[in-house]
Amino acid sequence: MPVAPSAAPTTSARRLTVSFYLYAFLDEFVLLYPVYALLFTDTGLSVAQISSLFVIWSLTGIVLEVPSGVWADAVSRRLLLAGAPLLGAVGFGLWVVAPSYWAFALGFVLWGARGALQSGAAEALLFDELDRLGVADRYGRVIGRASTIGLLAALLAIAVAGPVFAAGGYVAVGAASVLASLLCAVVGLTLPEHRAPVPVGGPGGKTANPGSPGYLAILRSALAEARQNPGVRRALLLLPAMLGIWGALEEYVPLLAGAVAPASGVPLLVLLVWLGVMLGGLLTPIGQRLPAGRFAVTVGAAPLALALGALTNRPAGFVLVAAAFCVLQMASLVADVRLQESIGGSARATMTSLAGLGTELVTIGVYGGYALASTVAGHGTIFALFALPYLALAVALRRAGPPAEPGSDAREGVETN
Repeated sequence: MPVAPSAAPTTSARRLTVSFYLYAFLDEFVLLYPVYALLFTDTGLSVAQISSLFVIWSLTGIVLEVPSGVWADAVSRRLLLAGAPLLGAVGFGLWVVAPSYWAFALGFVLWGARGALQSGAAEALLFDELDRLGVADRYGRVIGRASTIGLLAALLAIAVAGPVFAAGGYVAVGAASVLASLLCAVVGLTLPEHRAPVPVGGPGGKTANPGSPGYLAILRSALAEARQNPGVRRALLLLPAMLGIWGALEEYVPLLAGAVAPASGVPLLVLLVWLGVMLGGLLTPIGQRLPAGRFAVTVGAAPLALALGALTNRPAGFVLVAAAFCVLQMASLVADVRLQESIGGSARATMTSLAGLGTELVTIGVYGGYALASTVAGHGTIFALFALPYLALAVALRRAGPPAEPGSDAREGVETN
């Protein structure tokens, strides 16, 4: 049960959030990000081989997403968050010490496993710890700030990678990336974790020690709650739909920028969109407070701005694109908040990973659709087409009305069993 707010919980919450923010920063402060594609080409890989590496990366995440979420509900989430960066450190080290196709492939498998172990575990640990301290209402603000801090870390890594690469080449940026991952693992160990036994028989079922529950039972418990809890079911549908499309389109922003500006101006336009995304993370608490009707209207305005900005075929249109990405990032984080608030059982990480799996599938669908559409249309037109589903989503949000009180659907599901 959450404890009553007091000075001690406030201090504990502050320590938790500081550690979480530092973890988010170090997790994204990877100097190899802006140069690893160059490493691949300098090693002699073809475009087809590089593309196959990206497929391996995505498939690893898809295969491990839900099993890792179940594992996070069965064992210590803190240990998973501490161990995940170590996988990335090994992969980054392999890339620069023994560059080859198979070393790169193994590195991407490790990187994909790293992300899968973190997905679900991070959100579940943060929400449960804040809830234990009686300040679960701060979750949206903290997760929004953490996403912004992660983006700032990635931008800083891009800025620092240039001089570090000039001074020491791939070995230097690789060593810096390994060091950041090791520090991230250390910070992961500082995250607090207080957990009750995991119920493995579904709502109202028996409990077992968190270190040795039945994994299939945990998954069945999560699926049962998704069926019985309308709030969870809505959130599991909302989050992938909200995040998957614009998250995939973000990868094509440089191509959209290249179609309307010279190469020298592309980084500035991409930076503008990133600034919009970072602002969206900070606006999450405001999005939480919006009435259902205004929230739906806000979401509905984003695709209009995105389509108009993309179709202008001018750099000025990127102001609208950035505004659209700002709103969609805010709305995606609000969807995550609603998912966490609606979960009533103990399989929180598993439930979050189910949403992550849905997001990955939507993202891959957008990648495939974009590739097909690119054979007959320009980037501006494709962006406008992929904005259309958000109009339908806004209408669905308006009709659905306000979300249920946190945990109310879960309680109803338990009572009806």
